[in-house]
Amino acid sequence: MRWIASRMWTFVARRLLTAAIVVFGVVTTIFVLARLTGDPVSLMIQPGMGEKDIAELRASLGLDRSIAEQYFRFLGQAIQGDFGRSPWQLTSAFGLVVERIPATLLLTATALGFSLLVALVVGGLSALFRDSLLDRAAMALVLIGQSIPSFWLGLMLILLMAVELHLLPSAGYGGWAHLVLPAFTLGLFSLARLTRLIRSELLDVLSREYVTTARSKGLPEGLVLRRHALRNIVVPIVTVLAVDFGLLMGGAVIVETVFAWPGIGRLMIQAIGQRDFPIIQAGVFMIAMLVVGINLLADLLYAWLDPRIRYS
Repeated sequence: MRWIASRMWTFVARRLLTAAIVVFGVVTTIFVLARLTGDPVSLMIQPGMGEKDIAELRASLGLDRSIAEQYFRFLGQAIQGDFGRSPWQLTSAFGLVVERIPATLLLTATALGFSLLVALVVGGLSALFRDSLLDRAAMALVLIGQSIPSFWLGLMLILLMAVELHLLPSAGYGGWAHLVLPAFTLGLFSLARLTRLIRSELLDVLSREYVTTARSKGLPEGLVLRRHALRNIVVPIVTVLAVDFGLLMGGAVIVETVFAWPGIGRLMIQAIGQRDFPIIQAGVFMIAMLVVGINLLADLLYAWLDPRIRYS
């Protein structure tokens, strides 16, 4: 047991080191890209400001220094969790991002949960009734789901469900009704991927000898599916869910803007328009940390879900 625990902690230490390198790379990249968007001072100049006033404004934002000096100063502060103050919001950039995390996580988790539940049902039925009309219809819908841009789907859902039918609110943050349209829009792509994965994995598992043996014993098809088939496809499902979490966090930027959802994505879109470097950097850092953390959790779940997997 001690040897297994030692291997596990070695694996965790390696993954944490890799995660630190990934986050460092992401933060460095966004530092450079943010400054390629232009000079934020040009958006903050007020009528009547002279050269001296502009120079003082630039100095107050730390933009009078060289790029190298700005970078190393930024790294030193970021290690302490300080990403500076937003020049537009006049408060801590990291604090603003932290305030928006619950809304984004709620939207992402709901979208993933919806995708997984529907994919299990549709993918399972498609595998059980392979090459049937149901299977062909499901795969056609999956193909359409992967092809529709999320921003277009969101706008169409608003026109239909909110404007025409008055069934759901068009935007905002509140009860479950406000969550339906953005969660469906965000989760549709993941739903399509998961459905295809579950169908493919189930078709492979259902052809195995142990499934044939279970069927020969007279077990109901539903019991065979739940007890013998689904348990053996959990690991690839967890892998895709971890990957899709990152994709949905990125996709939330568009969906939150369309539905006026007060999450990190919408905050960052506003910050990009204002060239608010502290918020952009803090937001990307937080998203990177969440994605890396979810992927590390998925790696740790593998050995628990499948005892054959070892941390070697």
